[in-house]
Amino acid sequence: MINKSILFACALALTSGPAFAAKCSNSGSGFSAFKQDFAAYAKSQGIGKRGISALMSTKYSAGVIKFDRRVNRAFKRAASSSGNFNKFYRKKTKGLTGAVRSKLKKHRKLFNSIEKNYGVQREVIATIWAMETGFGRYTGKYDVITSLASLTHDCRRSGFFKPNLLAALKIVDKGWMPRSRMKGARHGEIGQTQFMAKNYVAYGVDYNGDGRRDLLRSTADVLASTANYLRKKGWSPMGSYAPGTRNFNVLNEWNASSAYQRTIAKFASTL
Repeated sequence: MINKSILFACALALTSGPAFAAKCSNSGSGFSAFKQDFAAYAKSQGIGKRGISALMSTKYSAGVIKFDRRVNRAFKRAASSSGNFNKFYRKKTKGLTGAVRSKLKKHRKLFNSIEKNYGVQREVIATIWAMETGFGRYTGKYDVITSLASLTHDCRRSGFFKPNLLAALKIVDKGWMPRSRMKGARHGEIGQTQFMAKNYVAYGVDYNGDGRRDLLRSTADVLASTANYLRKKGWSPMGSYAPGTRNFNVLNEWNASSAYQRTIAKFASTL
């Protein structure tokens, strides 16, 4: 007797398009082959010529990989002891108190609206906004697709970056953002609160009603999208975000570094 589950699996394999099977590498070796394999996979996922062209124009960035290793070590050090965390906290929040309070006052009506609609406290959103890019003053200068392609090719966290590379290609392919504006941080983060590309696609909000989700230039879209992300990840409306709470754990979805989570929660609580 033929196993029906085997038949189903075979049928699925025939209809789902080519799988992404390129080998990862801890160097630039094989990057051209990786791009060819990822292009085939991206086409099977509905990415058109504009997105594929953006992928194929990339060159492997050893600098991005070096940065990834360095930042990973720094976050681990920050979480390794109370003394190291305190140093990390002071560095990340230096000079922010007055600036954050000024933004809270300036955008009071917007924050009122966002709290009402999403249940995420304004001080948490404003802290993230400040820590990530200084309220949008520096959102990054690196080509997002180059960074994500290099990181997907790299073996350390290929599985994490793969869906983000695909999402970045979708953003360009759909015309949601021109390639020339796809600049961000060296891990491929985009916009004033540094959304990964897959989160830009899944959680970006057009809060000012202009028909676009603009996380680079629209304060309303930036802040509402950040709140929407946290709420969709399980934020308990207006609940405590102190360590050990459900909301503190949601901050782990924002940044996997425990030192970063603790810094957001601690600084926000001072506001």
